[in-house]
Formats: sequence, C-alpha cells, structure tokens
Amino acid sequence: MQARGLWSWCVVALIVAGRSGTAAEPQQGDAKQADLGNGITLETVFIPAGEFLMGSTPEEKLWATGIEGGAQPGTVRESYEGEQPRAMKVPYGFWMGRTEVTVGQFRRFVEETKYVTDAEQPAGHTQCFNPKWTSYHLTTNVTHPWEPMEGKSWRDPNFQFPLRDDFPVVCVSWADGRAFTKWLTDKERAAGRLPNGLEYRLPTEAEWEYACRGGRQDSTAFWWGNELSDGEGRFNISAIDFLPDRQQKWPLSSAPWSDGFSFVSPVDHYGDKGRNGFGMADMCGGVWEVILDHFDPRGGHEDLYTVQENPRPVCRGGNYFDVPGNARCAVRLGLAGPHYSDSRDGFRICLGPARDHK
Repeated sequence: MQARGLWSWCVVALIVAGRSGTAAEPQQGDAKQADLGNGITLETVFIPAGEFLMGSTPEEKLWATGIEGGAQPGTVRESYEGEQPRAMKVPYGFWMGRTEVTVGQFRRFVEETKYVTDAEQPAGHTQCFNPKWTSYHLTTNVTHPWEPMEGKSWRDPNFQFPLRDDFPVVCVSWADGRAFTKWLTDKERAAGRLPNGLEYRLPTEAEWEYACRGGRQDSTAFWWGNELSDGEGRFNISAIDFLPDRQQKWPLSSAPWSDGFSFVSPVDHYGDKGRNGFGMADMCGGVWEVILDHFDPRGGHEDLYTVQENPRPVCRGGNYFDVPGNARCAVRLGLAGPHYSDSRDGFRICLGPARDHK
C-alpha cells in the first residue's frame, strides 16, 4: 500500500461515484472521458500497476529482418531494442488514451488556444508523402516517398484524400504534443477534475510499452503474440491496398491481406479485435507515437530518461507505411529533434503522476 500512497489518494477524486454512491479505486479497463468542450471528448482507460518485459529477443530481431518481417537487415536499428528483454515495472496505476489524439480533438485545442504548430511556424515544414513518387528505384537512383514540405501541417498532411476528424492527428511534433497535454491539464485542473500530483502528459517509454503489451508477461513481437497472420483485422500497416489514384501498393514486404487503408486509418477502426488486453487500440501500426523520454540507443528505461544536449524524442509503435517487422511492441526510434514532425507521426496521452521534464 505504501508504494501506491499518493496515487491511491489521487485517483479517488478522479472516479465517479460507484454503486454504493461512494468513490472507489479504478479497476483495469475502467474508462473515463475528458471534456474538451464543444461536445468533443477524449477517452482514457485505466491501467493498473504491473510488470512487463521491455525489448526483444535475438530470435524476434531475426524474424523482423527476415522475409516476413521485411525490416532492413544489417543495420543498427534493431539494436535499439536492447540485447535481450529486460524485466521492468510500472509501480503505479495510470490512465492512457484508448487511441491516439485525433484531428478533431487537436482542432478543438487549436480553436481554444490559437496554438500554432511547429510545422506552421514561419519557415516551418513537415515530412509528407510526395504523390509524384512511383518507386524506390533501388537498382538505379534511390528515391524516397517522404520529403520535407512547407505549407503542410496537421490541417493538410498531403494525403491526397479528405482529412477526417477521426484520423489520428499527424504532422505534430513532440513540442506540439506537450502543448496539447499542458492545455488539457490546465483545463481539467481549472474545472476541479484533476487533483494535485497528477497531470496529462505524453507517456514515458516504460508506460507506453507496458500499455502496448496489454498485460502479457512474456516477450512477443506483437501484443497478440508472435504470429503475423493473427494480426489480420487488428492493425494498419503496409498491406495489400492500392495507393491513392494508382494501381500500386507500397513496395517491399507487407502483410498478406488488405487492412482497408493504404494510408492512415480512423482510430479504433478495428474495434474489439484491434484492442489489446488493456483495451488499448492501434498500439502497433497506425502512426508513430511520440513519447516523453529522450532517445537512448542502448534501449529504453524504466524511469523517465532525458539528456541535456541534442535531445531526440522517442517514437514508438510503427506506422501505416511500415513493413511488419517495423511495427512491433519493442520497436523504437529517435526523432531528429523536439520540433520535428512527419505525416506518419502522432501522439497518445497519459494521465499519471507528474514528471519533471524541461
């Protein structure tokens, strides 16, 4: 009970009255809605304290870079996951967004605050898909489908199809995500719905991977297990879907089914089948999720990890463009910097103990 002291006291004030008419501690899977105003809400789900294994095995890395996983062999990328899974714990319960923050939720934030994202700043830019791209041309002059573009942002990620309010917001930076969570913290605190000691923020790396694995105690490639075939109808990655306005799918390895979207999918599109043991949706694939921690190439940390010079925020989970091997629970990369944004990157919020992060 001592380890849970502050948290247990705080959560009581957050929970609506139970059957008896008195407040009760939340249970795994309990959901609540944050009121963003104008009829817009944001759902979070309670995840209890627990333990998990962070990282991947050599066998998993070998699969990821093999014919089915499709990740590029011979690079250092998989080494970022650590040599072996490491036992870690999250010693407190916390709430996490069931999905990534959506376009509609982010728009509500901008409407109220007049916030200008990094990509929208003077001389700002963001990485977007170039619709003129046709192929990597790997045997001649290699070209890549994403390029830095001015005039593009979360309002227009250059998708070549209409933006929907239920898409995860993209082209937002680590700094933009933190601005959103500060606004939500201040809003909920002013309304008397947020006790001292708790805040909305980006999740730590340990919180994210614990939530992604959905309560599993073993180390598996995906939250449902190791079999890619069991992922059909569960997540959005490179699959058998034509790119907009052409008879061509993403090249390289892909899932051998149609997931319904060649680009981004609406959040929680796959319903109960796309939710893990904690009720989290879209934890693998979809869009990269930016994390509070700074990147350590040696592997993730149990406690919040930060550096003073050249901070590179961590992103997790893979995205709609990725091959299967790049959309596993353990996959982690470092962004170019706190103000970098990309049409494959978004974020998910956490409600938990305050973290001192400059």
